[in-house]
Amino acid sequence: MSFRYQQLASELQQQIEQGHYVCGERLPGVRELAKVRSLSVSTVVAGYRQLEADGYVQASHRSGYFVKSRFQPPPLSKDLTPKSQLPEQVSGQHMALSLSKAAADSGYTRLGAAVPAARFLPQHALQKAMQQVIKMQPARLMQYEASRGAIELRTEIAKRMALQGAVVSPQDVIITNGCQEALMLSLKALTVPGDIVAIESPAFYGLLQALEAAGLQALTLPTDPQTGVVPEALEQALQRWPVKACVLISNFSNPLGSLMPKINKKRIVAALSAKGIALIEDDTYGDLGFAVPRPASCFALAPQADIFYCGTFSKTISPDLRLGWVIAPKQTAKLEYLKFISNISTAALPQLAVANLLKSGQYERHLRQVRGQYQLALSRISHQIGRLFPAGTRVSQPQGGFVLWVELPPAVDGYLLAQQAMAQHISIAPGAIFSPTAAAGRAEFSHFIRLNCAVEPDARLERALATLAQLCNEQLLKKGLD
Repeated sequence: MSFRYQQLASELQQQIEQGHYVCGERLPGVRELAKVRSLSVSTVVAGYRQLEADGYVQASHRSGYFVKSRFQPPPLSKDLTPKSQLPEQVSGQHMALSLSKAAADSGYTRLGAAVPAARFLPQHALQKAMQQVIKMQPARLMQYEASRGAIELRTEIAKRMALQGAVVSPQDVIITNGCQEALMLSLKALTVPGDIVAIESPAFYGLLQALEAAGLQALTLPTDPQTGVVPEALEQALQRWPVKACVLISNFSNPLGSLMPKINKKRIVAALSAKGIALIEDDTYGDLGFAVPRPASCFALAPQADIFYCGTFSKTISPDLRLGWVIAPKQTAKLEYLKFISNISTAALPQLAVANLLKSGQYERHLRQVRGQYQLALSRISHQIGRLFPAGTRVSQPQGGFVLWVELPPAVDGYLLAQQAMAQHISIAPGAIFSPTAAAGRAEFSHFIRLNCAVEPDARLERALATLAQLCNEQLLKKGLD
């Protein structure tokens, strides 16, 4: 004899196995299903929990229950980088330009650049906010904004920082043209050409571009796929090399999606502080974690340390607004001057519009919705990789953000795959561009790729993933014949 919740779970399980519900699809809401099936809410909840325990569904905070992948590929190998590295001049980041061009071309299936599709962004709310600014403050848009940025936006950012445990003054917030400029200003404030900068590995190619442009050497650090930079490795590197700065993405790194534990964050900041070395913290994806509460930043955990905190709205509101910021209370005056001589100021219209979104609470409401959407998007593409790609393929297990780091069989050349995919109007990011030595022909991650999962979940995406899998298999077949 089975209970009613068990009968419900069995029926739903059968529907999932028959394809009535596909990976990533949301099951009916608890109250909705209870009403349709004339069951109590507690019975439906028990049925869903049974499905969750059996591995058929996963619960998403405040979003409901979703069909779980039955083809989950194995996680990444632990040893992604050599145990010891030498500082190296950064080169060969030109491939990133082709990714940027493809990201703007609607003829491509855009899996390369980490740019969210419009469906993941608050389009209508942003449009209304801009219209309101144009109507209410037209004169403000006819002059240069202050170099530090609009006080309205700086105030709202300071409020959000306080909610994260970092108390800062609006006067210490410098608005930048995206997080890329925030990183570049921070590097200019701390280094001169030839200096050594410690970074995680694999590293965001935008950071590598900034290092290349500044003539800096990159010292890559062993990085765990789940927990980020290994503290012991950083401590050993600081003993051996005259490091002038360290750049890390502590929350949901790009491309790994790793989340650094709080104890590791504190240990890394302490090691840098003991040597008088500043940390540049890129928190681009901090607002996009799948669990609550939001993870703390290094900046919030060590308010007295020399930390340059860099953030952006490019991944949460709109990439084209080019709105980021940097906060470094000990270096505010220097950063303001560097911003001024770089481009005077950032445009007022996007600043004031985003300030309105933050002040009205619409930004936080959007985040609550989109976090679950990103988690489902990652699950959906991970499922397809497990189903289609050759044996030996592994993927990252992101805890936030929307990118997947994919480890292909060693015989697959990720750079060649990217070129072959481009010919099919599919853009992907080859693993080589996440290494400082891409141009030297000895880049790490040659059999890796990064995929942007914040794309439309349609037949075009299905075809693109099937094509990538086919191209991988063709490479393997050719290597086997050779």
